[in-house]
Amino acid sequence: MRRWRFGVVAVVLAVGAALSGCAEIANSTAGKPVTDPDNPWVLAGAAKAEGPSGPRKSVPDTPLTAENGDGGAVDKLALNAIADIEVFWKTEYSKTFPGAFEPVSKYISWDARTGRESSVSFCKSSTYQLVNAAYCSLDHTIGWDRGVLFPLLEKRYNSLAVVMVLAHEYGHAIQGQAKIAGFFTDALVQEQQADCLAGVFLRHVAEGDSPHFTMNLTDGLDGVLGATIAVRDTDPSNKKNVHGSAFERVTAVQLGYTDGASACKQINRFELNKRRGNLPTTFESEDEEQRQLPIDKESLASVAQALSKAFPVAQAPTFDYQGVVRDCANVTATEPVSYCPSSNKIGTNVTALAERGETEYEEDVLSADVDGDYNAFIVFISRYMLAVQQDRKLTLAGAETAGLRTVCLSGAFTTKLSAPNSNPRLSAKDLDEAVSGLLADGLAAADVDGKIVKSGYQRLEAFRHGVLDGEQACLTKFK
Repeated sequence: MRRWRFGVVAVVLAVGAALSGCAEIANSTAGKPVTDPDNPWVLAGAAKAEGPSGPRKSVPDTPLTAENGDGGAVDKLALNAIADIEVFWKTEYSKTFPGAFEPVSKYISWDARTGRESSVSFCKSSTYQLVNAAYCSLDHTIGWDRGVLFPLLEKRYNSLAVVMVLAHEYGHAIQGQAKIAGFFTDALVQEQQADCLAGVFLRHVAEGDSPHFTMNLTDGLDGVLGATIAVRDTDPSNKKNVHGSAFERVTAVQLGYTDGASACKQINRFELNKRRGNLPTTFESEDEEQRQLPIDKESLASVAQALSKAFPVAQAPTFDYQGVVRDCANVTATEPVSYCPSSNKIGTNVTALAERGETEYEEDVLSADVDGDYNAFIVFISRYMLAVQQDRKLTLAGAETAGLRTVCLSGAFTTKLSAPNSNPRLSAKDLDEAVSGLLADGLAAADVDGKIVKSGYQRLEAFRHGVLDGEQACLTKFK
């Protein structure tokens, strides 16, 4: 049976069992539903799609200091982030968790580029060449590399990527005192909880309540999610990988962002297994990651057959593999796959689609780009979902309605491909490939005219909704 491969080179290094997390990548409204019942994408508070993102101008730096710090811009960025995180949890902690909030005892900064003689001890280990950021439960401290890791995150994504990393590490500092994780809690569960707690704080930033930072819901939040995806488990069969796939990491952040800290309390092995369902989490063979389903007419016909079986329509669309449909009345053709409602035809530029799915096995460190065949197939699938919506007599135009509904339905079909008897069948990392494409350009979330919501967060959330909740949830949510 042919299977799609579902798939960072980790830039981080573990420094011991007492150390939690690694660089990965609310005011009183925390824990309340984030959406308006009349418009599912109007966020509460002062959150805005556009506007500034990053450090606020003309705001004094925090007086906090880091042991072994150099007082430079990177350490100031990190300490300002920690200051805001602590102010937030001092207010919000007791609303969800037992006892009183206990701030981290101290912070440690180092430069991974310096020689061994300049290294210091963090969590009873040397920081020599340690490209990492982490929480140490032995002495309730947080440490980070100011020389390589944080500058790379800031350059590749934005300053808020550093804030995300520290919010994640502070999540680890909260777990024990909140009694949501203990010594025997799975490492993957701990990482999911920390991502979730980071998401709670990110909403606080988005709503304009963070003293040192602002975040818009387009390039600001997308940069944060990019950094989150960058540090994912690239080899899900390796038991030492504990951060979760890109899809799982983004899901955890979104749970905290939308549902608040109470959602983080619910994350455990049972919840994670239920969320995973039949979704593949490991490679079934040693060469599965390299075995790609070729993106050609034969493969697309196989996908089309699976689509018609899972989502039957009264009048099946015709498929043209010679190129996109350009003579469709009142519709702008989308590349590399288009759907024409008047002729009920799906046209595909197979060569261009195949280029989208090309795989390079030399992965860039800290890259949010996850290449592979499903990055292409999901776009093809999305155009069929427009035919499904026409069959259901739903509108096909509108980025926030038809576009998000389209990618949601594509997510629902993706889950169906994980069934044991599915052919083609979803493989480990296909979800990550879809997530990467949705964050990068969102073609699978386009309406019939190619209009796409600007926020990658919205596109990912709609896809996640379909994967986890199915077709009916998509039709209900995106009207």
